[in-house]
Amino acid sequence: MAASQFSATNSISHSNSLSSFVSLSQRYIKSRLSLIRTSRSLRSRKRLLYVKNVASDQKRTIQNSSVEDGISGNTDIFGPDSASLASRIKYHTEFTPSFSPEKFELPKAFYATAESVRDMLITNWNMTYDYYEKMNVKQAYYLSMEFLQGRALLNAIGNLELSGAYAEALRNLGLNLEDVARQEPDAALGNGGLGRLASCFLDSLATLNYPAWGYGLRYKYGLFKQLITKDGQEEVAENWLEMGNPWEIVRNDVSYPVKFYGEVILGLDGKKEWVGGDDIIAVAYDVPIPGYKTKTTINLRLWSTKVAPENFDLCAFNAGEHAKAYDALKKAEKICYVLYPGDETIEGKTLRLKQQYTLCSASLQDIIARFERRSCEPVDWDTFPEKVAVQMNDTHPTLCIPELIRILMDVKGLSWKEAWEITRRTVAYTNHTVLPEALEKWSLKLLQELLPRHVEIIEMIDEELIHTIVSEYGVEDLDLLQQKLKQMRILENVELPASVTELLVIPEENSVVDPVEENEISEKVELNDEEDQSEELEAHDIESKTEVTFKPDPPPEMVRMANLCVVGGRAVNGVAEIHSEIVQREVFNEFYELWPEKFQNKTNGVTPRRWIRFCNPNLSKIINKWIGTEDWVINTEKLAELRKFTDNEELLSEWREAKKNNKMKVVSLLKEKTGYVVSPDAMFDVQIKRIHEYKRQLLNALGIVYRYKKMKEMTPEERKENFVPRVCIFGGKAFSTYVQAKRIVKFITDVGATINHDPDIGDLLKVVFVPDYNVSVAELLIPGSELSQHISTAGMEASGTSNMKFAMNGCILIGTLDGANVEIRQEVGEENFFLFGARAHEIASLRKERAEGKFVPDPRFEEVKAFVRSGVFGPYNYDALMGSLEGNEGYGRADYFLVGKDFPSYLECQEKVDEAYRDQKRWTKMSILNTAGSYKFSSDRTIHEYARDIWMIEPVVLP
Repeated sequence: MAASQFSATNSISHSNSLSSFVSLSQRYIKSRLSLIRTSRSLRSRKRLLYVKNVASDQKRTIQNSSVEDGISGNTDIFGPDSASLASRIKYHTEFTPSFSPEKFELPKAFYATAESVRDMLITNWNMTYDYYEKMNVKQAYYLSMEFLQGRALLNAIGNLELSGAYAEALRNLGLNLEDVARQEPDAALGNGGLGRLASCFLDSLATLNYPAWGYGLRYKYGLFKQLITKDGQEEVAENWLEMGNPWEIVRNDVSYPVKFYGEVILGLDGKKEWVGGDDIIAVAYDVPIPGYKTKTTINLRLWSTKVAPENFDLCAFNAGEHAKAYDALKKAEKICYVLYPGDETIEGKTLRLKQQYTLCSASLQDIIARFERRSCEPVDWDTFPEKVAVQMNDTHPTLCIPELIRILMDVKGLSWKEAWEITRRTVAYTNHTVLPEALEKWSLKLLQELLPRHVEIIEMIDEELIHTIVSEYGVEDLDLLQQKLKQMRILENVELPASVTELLVIPEENSVVDPVEENEISEKVELNDEEDQSEELEAHDIESKTEVTFKPDPPPEMVRMANLCVVGGRAVNGVAEIHSEIVQREVFNEFYELWPEKFQNKTNGVTPRRWIRFCNPNLSKIINKWIGTEDWVINTEKLAELRKFTDNEELLSEWREAKKNNKMKVVSLLKEKTGYVVSPDAMFDVQIKRIHEYKRQLLNALGIVYRYKKMKEMTPEERKENFVPRVCIFGGKAFSTYVQAKRIVKFITDVGATINHDPDIGDLLKVVFVPDYNVSVAELLIPGSELSQHISTAGMEASGTSNMKFAMNGCILIGTLDGANVEIRQEVGEENFFLFGARAHEIASLRKERAEGKFVPDPRFEEVKAFVRSGVFGPYNYDALMGSLEGNEGYGRADYFLVGKDFPSYLECQEKVDEAYRDQKRWTKMSILNTAGSYKFSSDRTIHEYARDIWMIEPVVLP
């Protein structure tokens, strides 16, 4: 065994600990001195570099080391060799122990290896931020509730160009690098595409040398660990921090107070002050993010929450009231327990708001402290937007708008006008959804209780917006004005402020009346009033005897966070061309008409380092060979050169062999995770993403059921003739309180359990649900996939990024014209994309048609629903799931996501997939053209666009 081999030849045992200490210390010190000498040598070879500060439009002359390869100095030129790396690993085994010293096994080897990598990252990390401080460059700050990082070890050593050296070092210690890397748990800081996008962005920011920083929360238990049982999905707490995190460094000296509840008082100086309430402390945990082939190493700062020691009630504890004693501690700590806690209760809603405000408040206090530290005295706050750009990743960080204003006004003493103007020049908003439920709304009452000062500021912003709307549309057409206010206001169902109602009062026309005539009129009015009053009394008597009526409850007063983002931000962007069009045309159309210059498109991208170079080394070697360079890892436009070789038989053969090798890894993964054994000769058909009705895993599953039913109706010979063998692979988590999504997970697993054990079907069809889908699982599944399903209801997927990862790895897509599918299809070629389904502009009329009872379902759709209801997939009652696809109206019915409408074209499209797969030469060409056409979907391109159009920052190369 590897561990015993190391123990016999290289271990650091107690019997020779002193000699080991001396030997290892000497070698480690020599290694560190060598690095220092190398660093000094590099610094002594200087040349001029010009760094342009966009905000000030000035050039500064600085000294820099030799920079020859286009991005920065190649860090591997003087990099450590395998012997010195082995010494560093052994050093950390002995002197940075996370495990007992008796054994050197894989978990311990991972931590020691990661800590040795971290040493190098810290050197670059400190250098990066020392230099940014010195140059006082403008920085971008990316605020996100999620960062789905995945494992960091292979990515870090790959970016440092030390993969070969570390592999050899561990081999010399009797270990395998891949086995060691598998010991690392995925960081449980995200759920789906939103968090993975944020992590891809950080990788690109570091690789392209942009000065930037990420901010998030350090969730102790993440979202949840998904178990698949006979009852479907079950959730247990994630344990990713159980053995510690070797990548993070706690900054106990970097902490900020965060307040909840309390009240707002007016001070003697006329300034508002937020006092009382509950105070917690946000503490910084920093994670280094290295760039590829560059010394730039940026920071991901995660906040954890606690309270001061004096909040522990020692008297209560000694009196035996233990729960009371640490009540304040638990309230503070639970803010960072779980990502997206259930919000069905008021307690859940409150906790989510606390999370969002903690992220915003701690991050902004940190950003402002860093700005002040770099500034001259007195601080010129008008330059704040010239040094700071804050990007809100979706609506979760919306509270940074009123929080920034609060700090500037209440703490720094600026006026409302100054604070509002600075905020609008600093903050920008990325929209990730068109789903109404995802455009966050929060109870005004809850916000008033939790964050009273922020509600006052939101009311001021809302009033400012109303005046802008009135100024734009006037008061002549009150119906139009009322419509605009209803759509655009931040405060929903809240009365207009007094300053606005005065503008809407139309003065009555004055008329001159003769005094005699006036007396006659008044007498008549008095007589009429008496008659009217007697009639009203009689009517009241009758009504009071016959009927009692109640006024309906007023609609709830809400705060629309997305509207606040649009109003308070300097830019608003969608994340795919079709999504940005929908944002402008439908979601925020009134705002787009008012401020068209605010709205942009920034199609998402993914990092080609993690998603081809490191996760698919087989394919990467082939690309290097045929393109003739590895530059495509940064300059992905070079991938397009593969198009020249699609008829080359040698390339086709190599490409198929690489795919086969990757499929074998998937076979092993499926057996390990589920126990199912599948054939590598079958087509691997994959749908891995968050489980949601609009993503339509149900459409995929019903298509499989129909395929199975048709197979059962045929002879064995007919089956083989008519169907290509398939392994249908699912993965993804359903939110713990999303009942319908959890029904879909249960349905897929039941379908798999039946089909996979049917001897008539054998290897012709397998259905596998991979539990606890995460980045590491994706890194194995995506390179081995051949068909990937991106089949959301058109117009409902903002972008999708997994479709880009699949295309990069030569996987062919089947999907609707939705999200980034539209642009991927344009780039890879229509003939290399399997398209079906209704278009986005048709969806509204199709739903209207359904509501009017005009929809006629396809007979095949009715057939497959009846087959499910027959009980062939077990005793579970699927009436509720099938019922959601039926009826014309009502909650949870009427097939809102148009599964039935698209089902016929989906089946017909799948027949075309089978036909294409039978011709392996054609299929391989399609695969190559998908990789070649994915060059536009690198997150490097996306980051360049953000930097140029929104943040206005430029790369800064380290000396």
